[in-house]
Amino acid sequence: MARKNRGKTRTKTPPSSTLFPPTPPVEPKPAATIDALTDEDLRTILRRLSAADLLRAALACHRWRRVASRCCTRAPPLLGYFFHPTRHTDRTYSDAVFAPLDGSVPRLSLDFAPDASDFQVYDSHQGLLLLEPAVKLPKGVLPRFLVLDPATRRRELLPPPPRDSVPENRPWRSSRYYVGSALLSRAHPSKLFFEAICFAIDGGHPRAWVASVDDGECRWRALPRDDDVVVDFDPWLFEARCVHAAGKIYWHICNSRRLLVLDPSTLKFSYLPVPDVLRTAKYRVGETPEDGRLCFVTDAGRQLQLWVRGEAKWSEKGWLLERKIVDLRVLCDMIPGLPRHPLFRTLSVWPSDMDAGRSGKVFISTMGHGRFSFHLNTGKMERLSTESGMDYGHPIFAYSLAWPPAFLSPEVVTCEALAPLCLK
Repeated sequence: MARKNRGKTRTKTPPSSTLFPPTPPVEPKPAATIDALTDEDLRTILRRLSAADLLRAALACHRWRRVASRCCTRAPPLLGYFFHPTRHTDRTYSDAVFAPLDGSVPRLSLDFAPDASDFQVYDSHQGLLLLEPAVKLPKGVLPRFLVLDPATRRRELLPPPPRDSVPENRPWRSSRYYVGSALLSRAHPSKLFFEAICFAIDGGHPRAWVASVDDGECRWRALPRDDDVVVDFDPWLFEARCVHAAGKIYWHICNSRRLLVLDPSTLKFSYLPVPDVLRTAKYRVGETPEDGRLCFVTDAGRQLQLWVRGEAKWSEKGWLLERKIVDLRVLCDMIPGLPRHPLFRTLSVWPSDMDAGRSGKVFISTMGHGRFSFHLNTGKMERLSTESGMDYGHPIFAYSLAWPPAFLSPEVVTCEALAPLCLK
């Protein structure tokens, strides 16, 4: 008996999985870009960059500039050092040169100012260099000043203060003794708006002149004599070069246990005493590399010592012995060629300056055996010499950019002050 469904085609029921439409292919997610980072993430990355790389990153776009402005350190980045090379055999000085801190820093120079050969560097502050004539002038003559900005290659030649700036100038002209000069402040990082000061001793008291330079125009004003400060010694003992430290300006006095201090905010002079233990020792004022406290390094007690400014029961005239760094005999053993006699060895070596760049180094001078740098924490000694074999002359000026950079300020300005950092 034939089956009823013979001859009929039999259809198969599709599996249940085919009852639904196929899943569309998943498109691959686009790769994450730097724009996906939040400002906090970007800030974390930028904080790991060196100062020079941070400035280059800030030039990328407006957003990066805004974030980079919040990553700037309070201290300006150290780019290198300006100095006058010298040969210890004849003690003659050459034109000022620049030694970059590392390979990422452009090799700045003063070739944009041909007349710089007639001047010597006397101060470095906020991206500017202050130079005075290399030719020694009579003690009562106030000199011209050359101010240079190596980063933007700008220059300004300042005339000496006019005689009529002091109404009673005639009585002091015979006794006036010019001492030195310094850079006070800079009004705008990208322009040559600044103030400088020079001072002399008039009748046993310091008198200062302040130059305000605005868009190429220089205006001098004379301040009254500071009668509260008496100079009862030969003004020749003043060092013409100043030291910027802890917000004030200091001048060393040879064979003296006190410093001359100028407060830039009040333009008033005063004396700052140092401990009596420095009666015959050499000392150099500066800043601590960690927190910028006022300090000085000395070779008192035949040791390299670090003193800081502070009040305590055991302080001496407001100074505290922070630590004894190294014995001078050990320091001398690091320098080749010194005399063998122990006394002559220690007398041939002395601290000539603290590094104003707050690198933790002290510059060491020797009597005819070169210049060196000594790191206070690591104890590393390095010879300071040029590729041509000349020594770094004294003093050595730390050079930093004007800070903060102009393009990181709220005002929208050009970036020409940072252009040298974008070149390698």
